[in-house]
Amino acid sequence: MNHEEKLLTLIGEIAELNMSAMDEAKLRQDSLAKVPGSLGRLEDISIRMAGITGKVTGNSLKKQCIALFCSDNGVVFEGVASAPQSVTMAQTINFTRRITGVSSQAKYFGIDILDIDMGVAEEIPKELYTDDMINEEGEISKKIVYRKIEKGTKNLAKENAMTRRQAVDAMLTGFEAADAMKAAGIELCGIGEMGIGNTTTSSCLLRAVTGTSAEELVGRGGGLNDEGLAKKILIVRDSADACRDKDTLDKLAAVGGFDICAMAGCFLGAARNRMPVVIDGFISMVAAVIASEFNPLARDYMFASHKSKEIGYVTAMERLGLHPMFELDMRLGEGSGCPVAFKAMEAACAAMDIMKTLAEGAIDDAYLDEIRKGNFF
Repeated sequence: MNHEEKLLTLIGEIAELNMSAMDEAKLRQDSLAKVPGSLGRLEDISIRMAGITGKVTGNSLKKQCIALFCSDNGVVFEGVASAPQSVTMAQTINFTRRITGVSSQAKYFGIDILDIDMGVAEEIPKELYTDDMINEEGEISKKIVYRKIEKGTKNLAKENAMTRRQAVDAMLTGFEAADAMKAAGIELCGIGEMGIGNTTTSSCLLRAVTGTSAEELVGRGGGLNDEGLAKKILIVRDSADACRDKDTLDKLAAVGGFDICAMAGCFLGAARNRMPVVIDGFISMVAAVIASEFNPLARDYMFASHKSKEIGYVTAMERLGLHPMFELDMRLGEGSGCPVAFKAMEAACAAMDIMKTLAEGAIDDAYLDEIRKGNFF
């Protein structure tokens, strides 16, 4: 079996949610000591968790990890990014120091970080690397995992960003990361990234998949000036149009990044492992869209965290058919929305587990009969 055949086999192993468990969970939610539906989307989260695990109660989400895929993008040499490429290398290191936006939250909440170098262009000291995603204690590694394919992709404005084989290998690394998290006992994972220029690659992919105009997808990223924005729009329009008729793997190879390929693989791998997985912002959402293009069942295991300020986010969200849990005007990336979403999901499962039913709370629910009959929720 070659690499592409292996990838397609893994993608095909994703199973449907357990519908009978979801039906039981809905019945329990409707019998708890509250007006049915009054916990809103927290109820939806707990019901979908039952579909993922097959259990109505006892769905622990306490052991958590955020997988961060880091890589540079050759398109930055077209002037489409406000930050220098060196930031990718610096932040990849800083994730392990727990001093970035996402990793500082992770440190506070006791969340693991799986930091993976998929293609950072600048040199990282060798002593900071490991080849193993799980350490000798069976825990997520505290070092940077070395899975570098190349020192960044090629310039997608001039040629394909990568080969089809490289896109496949990057996706397989995403599956490997999902398997490692599962083996380490992770119960809830999130997916983030680091890569200067990756709002351009994300916008290219989203246009290639949806056909949406570049003007509706392209934002200023980390603070791009007007000249850079105009150049970015042209590149997204022309580069995406050139691969519109290709299959999803070839779209990834043409205009994607190693980070997005691996993220898409990790979303698919989480679904294959029946593990709930949280989407961060725009780039993470686009990777989730790509994952769902390979297998629509993957979306059932995904939970959207925040509504990104990037203008293309709404298009990606609508394509995926998911709705974010909260809106805090965030646009950092890195997976920074995941820790907040993790806490909301814990709250959803806590209510399902600990809340008593109307009968157990000695509450006469006759007053709900008219509400139920008229569907006045």
